Order: sequence, then structure tokens, then C-alpha cells
Amino acid sequence: MHKTTQPPLTDGRAGARSRELFAAAQAVIPGGVNSPVRAFSSVGGHPPFIKAARGPYIYTEDGAELIDYVGSWGPALLGHAHPEVVEAVVQVARDGLSFGACTAAEVEFAERLCAIVPALRGGQVRLVSSGTEATMSALRLARGYTGRPKIIKAEGGYHGHADMLLVAAGSGAATLGIPGSAGVTEAAVGDTLTVPYNDLAAVRACFEANPGAIAAIIIEPVAGNMGCVPPRPGYLEGLREICTAEGAVLIFDEVMTGFRVALGGAQERFGVTPDLTCLGKIIGGGLPVGAYGGRREIMAKIAPLGPVYQAGTLSGNPLGVAAGLATLTILEREPPYAALEEATRHLVEGLGALAARHGIPLASTRVGAMFCGFFRGGEVWDYADAKGSDTARFGRFHGEMLARGVYLAPSQFEAAFLSIAHDPSILARTLEAADGAFAALGEG
Repeated sequence: MHKTTQPPLTDGRAGARSRELFAAAQAVIPGGVNSPVRAFSSVGGHPPFIKAARGPYIYTEDGAELIDYVGSWGPALLGHAHPEVVEAVVQVARDGLSFGACTAAEVEFAERLCAIVPALRGGQVRLVSSGTEATMSALRLARGYTGRPKIIKAEGGYHGHADMLLVAAGSGAATLGIPGSAGVTEAAVGDTLTVPYNDLAAVRACFEANPGAIAAIIIEPVAGNMGCVPPRPGYLEGLREICTAEGAVLIFDEVMTGFRVALGGAQERFGVTPDLTCLGKIIGGGLPVGAYGGRREIMAKIAPLGPVYQAGTLSGNPLGVAAGLATLTILEREPPYAALEEATRHLVEGLGALAARHGIPLASTRVGAMFCGFFRGGEVWDYADAKGSDTARFGRFHGEMLARGVYLAPSQFEAAFLSIAHDPSILARTLEAADGAFAALGEG
């Protein structure tokens, strides 16, 4: 007898197994999740638990195959479980998982990063284990280098969960409606100044009000934690000019945009070079790796060369370095950026046309292989614009897409990501699902 092959389930809503796991998780993990947005609290329902991932798909514990636009929140530019990256990790793992000591591979990795990223050319880079470590370390370094106490960040800009940065933070804080965080003292954020994204006049006013006191500006050159919000023409150039004139350090948080919007990140795409750069996500190839680096005279302030202390037991760990090196090798050998740009354009324009057909206001944004659809009319240029979105309607759309086999970030305030594995057939299936989802919203 011939064995009948059943097609995979496409309804990604939590089934019996995911609900069982979520109940068990809530007993031993706060909220049942190890990162708050995963709880699905802003979109309703229970989170599906993921069992495996391949290419553009994730597979749930309930047996569903879903088209994935979360991509582990950005790292999966090559798609999930790229064979070359997985093999590199397996080969290295056989020789040991971590040493807490120097390795030849971390030197090669640092050399590759310094050759690719504009701000690192001629400079230096320090490896860490997360984006949060990279941003908090870069800011400490900027303060140590300048001898100044204050920093500027954009409202809605999320740069990790260090105390001094949990002011008007986007990402999960925006999703949960938390303006800051309990446990963060006034003293911890007293030297953090916030300005609207894309507003140079507000930045200049901060410097005028705090003469000689501002150490750095930290900015996502493409905001990805209030949705995807591109910089206005001249904005990044203006920040560069201000920092140069004021003797402050310009820090680009490229944890999300690095290697995604161009090989050399947003700084290559927009032609603006910061003093320090923070990297993460894609440079780890799916494993927890971060980095920060830049001008040699600034990096010379880091211990053991200088007085700014920063350390990490697992920094430069062999598995993450192996995955990162394999990922960079593929990106340099087979540059995917033109194809990713076109695929993202096709998808975003298609979603916009479908929303309009069904009478659903949708403000779409995209840069490279990241995008967002804000459920509102008009344009989105800052956090206030993003917060004008209809989050309840987004929640319904999220559920309708999940039921049709498409996995989106469970938050209006997160960017979505394409990978090289999202081929035309995947995009067509996504648009078909969106047509049904928008129709359901129109009926509701």
C-alpha cells in the first residue's frame, strides 16, 4: 500500500500542545516567557511553541508549518538552519563549546568585521554576547572617552534593557504599554536625554541646554523597535555634523540593521560613518553574539589598554564566532541585497494594495529587507506617529494571518524581516493570506 502524505497544517494558532506547554511554563517562568513580547498579550491568544525551523518556515509543537517573518527577531537573513552555517557550528562544537580564552577564530572574525563595516575600518572591535551588552558598553566607553555624563537617545528607540536606556523605549516596552520600568531609579536615567526620532532641532536644543555635558548620541539609523521607521533625508548627516561640532560620540546601534540593509549596514547604505557601531543578530548567524567598535583612539580606552572596564566570560565564544564567520562568508560570496530589496518592495507594495482594496488604512515602510505595516493613515516618521496606529486592529490582523499560516511579530511596534529563503512562491502565499486577513478585518 502507498503511504498517504498529509499536507502540513497551516493554522498556527496555539493548539493543545502549545497551550499545555504555556501552562507549564507559567508555573516556572515569569509570564511563561523568557522575553515579554513572546507572551502574545498585545495580540490575544496563546503563543505557539516552536519545535524547529528550516529556510522560511517555522514548525510548531502542534504540527503547523508557518511562513516566518520574525526570523528570530532579525538574525535569520539566510533563512533558518542554513546548512553551511549549521555545519560550521557542528564542526567547531566537536572541539569544545567554550574556553573563556583567546582563539584564532575570534581574531579572524574581528578582522572580517573591521574590513566590512565602515566605522570599523582602521579601528577595532570588541566581541560580546548580546546587543544589550554592545550598547551599554559603547555608552560607557563614550562617557569614559569624553569625560562627560549625559547621553541622547530617541523616543521609541530600544537599545537593550540597561537601566539608563529604559526611557521612552520602544519594542517590548511599547507593546506592553510600559513607559519605562520599575526598578530603574531616577539616578540611573538622570543623564539620559530623549528627543523625537528624525528631529534635528530637538537634538540641537539638547546640546544648547547641556553645554559640554553630552558624551554621545545613540541612534538606530533605521528605527526597528517602533516598527520600521526610516531616517528622513539629511537626518543622519545632521547627527554626524552635530556630534563632530560638539565633540560628542555618534553611536549607531546597528544590531538590527547591520548586514541586513546592506553588507556594511545602514552606515554604508546612507553614507554616514559613526564613531562607534553596535552589532548583533546577523553577526552571530543565529547564536548569541554582539560586538561594538570604532575609532582606534576611542577603543584604546577599553581595559586592558585603558580605564573603561568591560568583560564577558562567553565573549568571542567559538560556536558564535563559527556561525558568524560562515554567515559573513556567504553574504560576501553571494551578495543577496538586490534580490532582497526587490522582494521586500514587491511584498510591501502588495500588502498596501490589498489593504487599500479592503478599505483598511495602512502606512507601509521598508528599508532593505525589513518592513512594517502600521494600521493608520498618513506617514510614520517617529514614535508619536507609530503610537497613532490602531493596535487592536493589528492584533486582529495578526491572528488572521496566523490562522492562515503566516507568523508575524506579535506587536505593532516591531519590524518584520525577509530572508533569502523567501522566494516568489512564499511571497505569493503571504499575499494570498493577507487578502483573506484584510477581508476578515473589513467584515469585522
